[in-house]
Amino acid sequence: MISERDSETTFDEDSQPNDEVMPYSDDETEDELDSQQPVVEPGQNGINREESQEPLKKDCSWQIKANDQRFYEQPQFKRTVFLCFKKSKYAGNAIKTYRYNPITFLPLNLFEQFKRAANFYFLVLLILQSIPQITTLSWYTTLVPLLLVLGITAVKDLVDDIARHRMDNEVNNRTCEVIRDGRFKTTKWKDIKVGDVIRLKKNTFVPADILLLSSSEPNSLCYVETAELDGETNLKFKMALEVTHRCLQGERAMADFNGLIECEEPNNRLDKFTGTLFWRNTSYSLDADKILLRGCKIRNTDFCHGLVIFAGADTKIMKNSGKTRFKRTKIDSLTNYMVYTIFLVLILLSAGLAIGHTYWEQQVGNSSWYLYDAQDFSPPHRGFLNFWGYIIVLNTMVPISLYVSVEVIRLGQSYFINWDLQMYYPEKDTAAKARTTTLNEQLGQIHYIFSDKTGTLTQNIMTFKKCCINGQRYGDWRDAAGQLQSHPQQVDFSWNVYADGKFLFYDHYLIEQIKSGKEPEIPKFFFLLAICHTVMVDTSDGQLNYQAASPDEGALVTAARNFGYVFLSRTQNTITISEMGIERTYDVLAILDFNSDRKRMSVIVRESDGNIRLYCKGADTVIYERLHPKNLKREATEEALDIFANETLRTLCLCYRDISHEEFEAWNKKFMEATVATTNRDEALDKVYEEIEKNLILLGATAIEDKLQDGVPETIARLSKADIKIWVLTGDKKETAENIGFSCELLTDETKICYGEDIRQVKSTKDFFALLQTRLENQRNSAGSSACSSLRMNEPFFQGSKDRALIITGSWLNEILLEKKKKKKKLKLKFPRTAEEKQKQSEKRRRAEAYKEQQQQNFVELACECRAVICCRVTPKQKAMVVELVKKYKKAITLAIGDGANDVNMIKTAHIGVGISGQEGMQAVMSSDYSFGQFRYLQRLLLVHGRWSYIRMCKFLRYFFYKNFAFTLVHIWYSFFNGFSAQTAYEDWFITLYNVLYSSLPVLLVGLLDQDVSDKLSLRFPSLYVLGQKDSLFNYKKFFLSLLHGAITSLVIFFIPYGAYLKTMGQDGEAPSDYQSFAVTAASSLIFIVNFQAIFVCFQIGLDTSYWTFVNAFSVFGSIALYFGITFDFHSAGIHVLFPSGFQFTGAAPNALRQPYLWLTMILSIALCLLPVVAWRFLSVTIWPSESDNIQKNRQKLLAAEQQWRRRQSALRRGVSARRSAYAFSHQRGYADLIASGRSIRKRRAPLDAVLGASGGTAARHPS
Repeated sequence: MISERDSETTFDEDSQPNDEVMPYSDDETEDELDSQQPVVEPGQNGINREESQEPLKKDCSWQIKANDQRFYEQPQFKRTVFLCFKKSKYAGNAIKTYRYNPITFLPLNLFEQFKRAANFYFLVLLILQSIPQITTLSWYTTLVPLLLVLGITAVKDLVDDIARHRMDNEVNNRTCEVIRDGRFKTTKWKDIKVGDVIRLKKNTFVPADILLLSSSEPNSLCYVETAELDGETNLKFKMALEVTHRCLQGERAMADFNGLIECEEPNNRLDKFTGTLFWRNTSYSLDADKILLRGCKIRNTDFCHGLVIFAGADTKIMKNSGKTRFKRTKIDSLTNYMVYTIFLVLILLSAGLAIGHTYWEQQVGNSSWYLYDAQDFSPPHRGFLNFWGYIIVLNTMVPISLYVSVEVIRLGQSYFINWDLQMYYPEKDTAAKARTTTLNEQLGQIHYIFSDKTGTLTQNIMTFKKCCINGQRYGDWRDAAGQLQSHPQQVDFSWNVYADGKFLFYDHYLIEQIKSGKEPEIPKFFFLLAICHTVMVDTSDGQLNYQAASPDEGALVTAARNFGYVFLSRTQNTITISEMGIERTYDVLAILDFNSDRKRMSVIVRESDGNIRLYCKGADTVIYERLHPKNLKREATEEALDIFANETLRTLCLCYRDISHEEFEAWNKKFMEATVATTNRDEALDKVYEEIEKNLILLGATAIEDKLQDGVPETIARLSKADIKIWVLTGDKKETAENIGFSCELLTDETKICYGEDIRQVKSTKDFFALLQTRLENQRNSAGSSACSSLRMNEPFFQGSKDRALIITGSWLNEILLEKKKKKKKLKLKFPRTAEEKQKQSEKRRRAEAYKEQQQQNFVELACECRAVICCRVTPKQKAMVVELVKKYKKAITLAIGDGANDVNMIKTAHIGVGISGQEGMQAVMSSDYSFGQFRYLQRLLLVHGRWSYIRMCKFLRYFFYKNFAFTLVHIWYSFFNGFSAQTAYEDWFITLYNVLYSSLPVLLVGLLDQDVSDKLSLRFPSLYVLGQKDSLFNYKKFFLSLLHGAITSLVIFFIPYGAYLKTMGQDGEAPSDYQSFAVTAASSLIFIVNFQAIFVCFQIGLDTSYWTFVNAFSVFGSIALYFGITFDFHSAGIHVLFPSGFQFTGAAPNALRQPYLWLTMILSIALCLLPVVAWRFLSVTIWPSESDNIQKNRQKLLAAEQQWRRRQSALRRGVSARRSAYAFSHQRGYADLIASGRSIRKRRAPLDAVLGASGGTAARHPS
């Protein structure tokens, strides 16, 4: 039984992890998922299905009977789909990913598009325009833009759906062999059903989720490639049950197979499966290692047989194809609110103008006989009709093409990221990839980066460097006599025929100890490394190739191989090892697999003398709690672990214990019962594991090196200068994580480090929070006073350097955030008897929740005051929780970056998720928004592409709103001269084509191509990035300035031509002051103004455009030329003859544009609009220049200085700064110097009062 001590130290999902010390294949991204099941040995499961009285539980309610389709016709396997119609709950294998067919495409697509508010709004406008009493605009002014938007979207959806149809047909018509009438027959995938037995051949895809029954390989191994599922191209191993491997090889045996499977319902957990096979009165445990998922490809296996468990829509890959969490940018949300504001302004303006028309009708309209329209409407009634008329006339204030234009810009920006060769990683042929097109501009607004360590900051290429065996450390540069050497000499492994030539080691003394056999613990140490693992081996060309679930395991097994203990092969219940040239085979009685809660793995083997021994390896935090009290080398090993951690090496502890036959038999019975449990199997297994993993004898510890990636220190330095705070979230030891912080320059010699565990200096957590709350309240209360600065500086936490860092552990995080799980107690139900008791209980819960939120907020406030935060020993759930807390309480834009499955939760939680294609598979990449090959590319993604995208989008939105207001508000000024009758100031076709053709392309290209400074200067001056963090370029202030700018422009466009045409006479003696000539003049002025910046030379769109190309110039001149070309065509007599009702401005443009008077009027309007803007821009650049303005003016000097600096730097040696910057990650030298010095690179500890800043306290001085 589990002792009370063991039950208290059993780790739950929120406890201290070691998910990066030993990151095996366990997928830790779904916190509610159960841990992986161990391999259960067949033949030992003697539980009879008929004798078992345990009812079928909900999580194992899926039943499959082999080769018996009538089994699925039973009533319990039917479900009601509509009224009394029932359908089998087992899906067919045909898949349907398309959305439309020829009949449903048009209605369904239109329905989906009109669910969008903007499209529905314009549909309502179109309906209103069909009412003659209220409309003054032709129907096509709304229909043409709406059809254009709907048509573009519909064509895109149609093309995508046709591709889905073709893909579905291609997949559904693939063939494989299925048992039919006792024989294998070729059958299409779409005709496969649950319960079918199928045969798959080499290089074919798996058509459904199947249970592997047997294969052509020894022990029924099956090699599969899972690139279609998770993007990984390395081969994985699956293994059938031993009983099915023995009994199910021939066609007749397959046809006679009648096993029954009870398993979990269909779900989306790719690497989790729990089930039991009942066959021949025996039950066999099933787990994910025996399941082949749909989409896998059979490799290196001639053929295999399987039983279909899930088909079609029930397969795991289809369950994972659902909708992902939608992320929206900050600018998106702000733009939506601005559109709502515009709509509100539209309603208010229309209401005001309608009131004006009512008043005008009462005062003027009713008394003017020539205005009588034969309709006896009262003035209020006419005003009501005019309200809807103005809703139609002013509809262009709400931009119909805004969202389409934004999507086009984002798509183009995404392609620029994909095409960036400076973010291409040639070693792995990995290019940067924008996996979403909706978040580009948010890359320019990041405040916090949350980074994994292993594989993200480091290479995740593990190398065995050092070890501690029986208290003695090995791995330094020593000769055979044990004397330290000044220069390393590589160990010669030629005596070992199995040695890996790539393995490097420099301690000759360890080799001599192995060969001499004087130290009995050394053979045990390397034997444990060779036997305690889940590595699979493949032999090709006489070479052993190891397939490990994690780089750590591969490095440890490879190390044992080079030191003479070679893992050769394994079956389901045996493992063969070469021990110094002697091959021995051992019976593997049980494998107690790794997961993030246990942080260890064990194997139980029967040795050649018949003794039973358990071998275990895992994190020191869990191993030390399970050691026998009389371990003599405990302190020496712990000292070695600290030394290894200070050298930024990753550590594991190794131990063993002997088990009596009686103890094993008793434990094995419980183990077998747990393996076939149909509910809570994982909890039962963990409980059984705890009973046997105790009283362990410590052998030693391993130390593995994980080198820092290239460019990480430089990247972190640049991002810090951009005022981006970086948090490192890792599962490694605190010392390892801290020294990685120094090596990547996240921490420096000047950094004041505060440690979270110093909370223990305070009597209780409550006292800690009382002090912390007092400090934070004092800080907030002094924020608005003039003495704020002095008050802050009087607090010890703010004294000295502002360069502060916080280092905390997962256990501290649990304690400080009140997330630690309570010990399980018996359930006691206590119902409130009175309303008063009920109120007290509710109030108690409310206070507890408020207290918890307050502590969380205090923690975030404290941590965010630091320049850097390192969280070590954290679980995947805690990583996501930390990100969520910063999002919740700081309202800041967050980015999470990682490379492994344990980073997926964090990546999905952050506003922006970045995946690195590393050594831990592609799970992080598949869940990310952006991906690339190395951490150093993050600086270019943010400081160049992110900043450019933000600036471009802000300029686009400002000018888009500006040009729409300048265009639309002219109607309002015109209303004062037409009795507020909802008449338009422009020709109908100009209104139709203004946003579609005349003004769309130049502003669109600004959103795609504009650059204020070059990419090199953006990287050189990271402080330019701060504009996006402060929302400086697009906010409500900028929005209303654009509205005001547009209103002033519209006033000029209307009143200058109005005043110029008033009581004038043309050269031909005719008055040009007619409505049509006025409309042409106002429209032409508007087109010039929104495209030009200054008279003759500069462009309005280019007012802030610093990066001009031929495309920009062509778009401006092309838009103007297009306007005049279309206008002259639409005003010609020929088109009027063909369509007299649609083209009524016959000859207006030719007649008006012949008048020099008109051109002078246009020039005056353009000058009055643009000269103040140009003057303001000139003054701002000259007198109040921004940093980008200064950089732009001096860019040639800056680039020349940068080239000179690089030439000077190339002549200098790297790494001549502080000793803390010279780490083993950059050079092979450095380990011996660090150890021989007897010093640690651990930073001095800041006291607790420095963290809290308690009133009246003073910071303790530390020796330098």
